[in-house]
Amino acid sequence: MPAGDGTWGTAARLPYVCLTRGPICGFPGPADTVAGRGPRPSWAPAADQERAERAITGNRQASWAFADAFVAEDDVLVRARARSHAAGVRAVSPGTGAALRLLAAAGDAKSVVEIGTGTGVSGVHLLRGMRRDGVLTTVDTEPDRQQLAREAYREAGFAGNRSRFICGPALDVLPRLTDGGYDLVFCDADRLEYLDYLDAALRLLRPGGLVCFEGAFAQGRALNAAHQDAEAVALRELMRAVRDSSLLAPVLLPTDDGLLCAVRHA
Repeated sequence: MPAGDGTWGTAARLPYVCLTRGPICGFPGPADTVAGRGPRPSWAPAADQERAERAITGNRQASWAFADAFVAEDDVLVRARARSHAAGVRAVSPGTGAALRLLAAAGDAKSVVEIGTGTGVSGVHLLRGMRRDGVLTTVDTEPDRQQLAREAYREAGFAGNRSRFICGPALDVLPRLTDGGYDLVFCDADRLEYLDYLDAALRLLRPGGLVCFEGAFAQGRALNAAHQDAEAVALRELMRAVRDSSLLAPVLLPTDDGLLCAVRHA
């Protein structure tokens, strides 16, 4: 088991990913580290250690891939995903979609805001988890994409009054939405604006409401302080802000490219 101070444990003697002391999210770690996993035990030969790390990494990646595809998608979502691909839009993965559906259902969500409509993949998942009388408010700058999402919602059997489409920049639209009027805010748009979306979500969410951010890992760049591009830096700042906020109870789910979620305290 890992030691309580985030270094290598002395019992199981296995490496683990240290999210607080290694070079993850920009937090400084000990000088003698192995890929952010803490100090290398003096007893471990380098070759054996590297083989163990490769095996653990391979097993973890296989497990994540299995989990992400665990819930099969029906023809409605397959077609919506195909339209997303044709439009050059990156849709949420099946695992992320299933997580969104579960979270909406667990929260008995009636009013949800989605920032980034895409072609409707995430919206179908959200609507399937929401209450039968729930309304999804979805915001995007591209009307053509929203039309594709309308088609997906219609194919999924949702009445037109179950969704409200608003076309425009999110930072212009969000101030017009009702304070404390929403159960869930899902963000999948401009990563550079995620901190602004967080501020808006804290205003929009009722106590006990949930905010989610897709793409928190940025294909791994946000988890490595060596990457200093604007998106990676912005996502690290977001993770710190969510984790350290006294108003939120956070969790970082390793679905696809990372789903950062937090419940607003009552």
